[in-house]
Amino acid sequence: MPRIAVVEEDKCHPDKCGNYLCIRLCPVNRTGTECIVQGADKKAEIFADLCTGCGICPNRCPFGAISIINLPDELAETPIHQYGHNGFHLYNLPTPVFGKVVGIIGKNGIGKSTAIKILAGVLAPNLGTGRIMPLAELLKFFKGSETQLFFERLSRGEITVAYKPQQVDLIPKTAQGKVIDLLERVNETGKLQEIAELLDITEILSHDITHISGGELQRVAIAATVLRKANLYIFDEPTSYLDIRQRIKVAQFIKSLAGPETAVLVAEHDLIILDYMTDLVHIAYGKENVYGIISQLKSTRAGINVYLSGYLKEENMRFRSHPIQFFTRPPSIAQKGEQLVEWDGLAKQLDSFALQAGPGTLQKGRIIGVLGENGIGKTTFVKLLAHVLQPDRGSLSRQLTVAYKPQYLTVNDGLVVDLLAAALQKYDQLIIRPLDLVSLLERPLSELSGGQLQRVAIAYALSQDCQLLLLDEPSAYLDVEQRLAVSKVIREVVEQRNLTCLIVDHDLLFIDYLAEQLLVFSGIPAKQGIAAGPFSMQEGMNVFLERLGITLRRDKETLRPKINKPESRLDQEQQKSGKRYYT
Repeated sequence: MPRIAVVEEDKCHPDKCGNYLCIRLCPVNRTGTECIVQGADKKAEIFADLCTGCGICPNRCPFGAISIINLPDELAETPIHQYGHNGFHLYNLPTPVFGKVVGIIGKNGIGKSTAIKILAGVLAPNLGTGRIMPLAELLKFFKGSETQLFFERLSRGEITVAYKPQQVDLIPKTAQGKVIDLLERVNETGKLQEIAELLDITEILSHDITHISGGELQRVAIAATVLRKANLYIFDEPTSYLDIRQRIKVAQFIKSLAGPETAVLVAEHDLIILDYMTDLVHIAYGKENVYGIISQLKSTRAGINVYLSGYLKEENMRFRSHPIQFFTRPPSIAQKGEQLVEWDGLAKQLDSFALQAGPGTLQKGRIIGVLGENGIGKTTFVKLLAHVLQPDRGSLSRQLTVAYKPQYLTVNDGLVVDLLAAALQKYDQLIIRPLDLVSLLERPLSELSGGQLQRVAIAYALSQDCQLLLLDEPSAYLDVEQRLAVSKVIREVVEQRNLTCLIVDHDLLFIDYLAEQLLVFSGIPAKQGIAAGPFSMQEGMNVFLERLGITLRRDKETLRPKINKPESRLDQEQQKSGKRYYT
């Protein structure tokens, strides 16, 4: 049975475990054979071929730095790529299909970006050797597979790749000047103005690249990708930072790129958008930061449903202990009905932006979703309720104690354990462990990834003594499973403590899964915002979906929400009945 040993360097702290506890406990080492040694980087180094798989070192490591994995017998022992001797292993690659949009679905840290970078030519696969492999050896390794044909066509210049990376926030650090100058440099198709209009970036072409928002950066990065002459377009998380309207528009745009001579590959965490824009999907599974396997191609509907089930029948592989389930309506929470706060209409002017909110009431024990475009006043409204801002007109019926997780997270050099000290004492089982934060406790906040920092910030907010929880974009940077795990924790905290929770988010599935009521924002981005509600889910969604021009149904097998194909029979029926949101 093939076995791999992985040591996560950022978790390995020999000076804090009694000087290499793993080396001292290893039974093989005790026989005189060096299975675990001190590496050149002062971290533990493990030789998998000598390891017996006894499980002592991964179980006893106080920081969870070691993983010893027995891989399925069917899996080839040679990985496509390996990061260092005891680093992450990737097995298999996704398959681009001309004329189709192929999606990749899976958790963070499971190898999706690594696989994409290999296909894009950004990363050279090393087949586990630690060295760049000559083309001849790659073709020999992939002999008889679609991947062999892909690399052959790539080497002959028959496939040209344009690639949008995941971290668009890094663009201002490497590019300077105006947006239009950046795009002109890559405008191989001569369609700059046309693409700019399709992606709604015409108004920011004259702006400096360092002065535009995350959502604008994302659309500029997409534009820069499609302006290149290519027949394989690869997009790594193209909807992050985008609001719901922008996500749908970008999904339609990406879907339009696929043709007989053009293939599209997309990695995406928003399940509704992934379902909407792809024809086929790969499932990426394994263990985060340890190893990842890319499954065979499946139709989008079947692939997403298999992913939710956690079981790959063809591979006879269960990659999750439980299925992810959806409900015909949001589960009810007890102890609702008592009023928490009421407002008689609020108004706030911020420079050239004006926000107005009609009369409304929040009840105890409720989870309220907040929907609307970027720049429409959602965060401003949240800050009014949190007393971060004071209204110019109107007032709240009472002063509340508020816990607020902001949209943009700031960090310091402190440790996670210091920030979450109160949460560890009071809510270890309710918040810390379900959000998988134990392994992060000794890490500096400044070294966390976006997803890790998001979960820490959510845990901190949920642990505060308050009457009202305000969570601004809690799904950002999280994968599908993390989003649903966060949903479950939020629901349990609200239920046990009889709190009220407002959630601003752009993931419709996340809102559908969690919310019981909706606040809906309309207006003109960056100029005027109008808040209405709270509505019931049915009424609020109907109002919001009408503005988006879409209808939703539930998948018959999993009950997950799906966007109906425009002008399809179901789409037309739901529009005529006035029920854009499934009953």
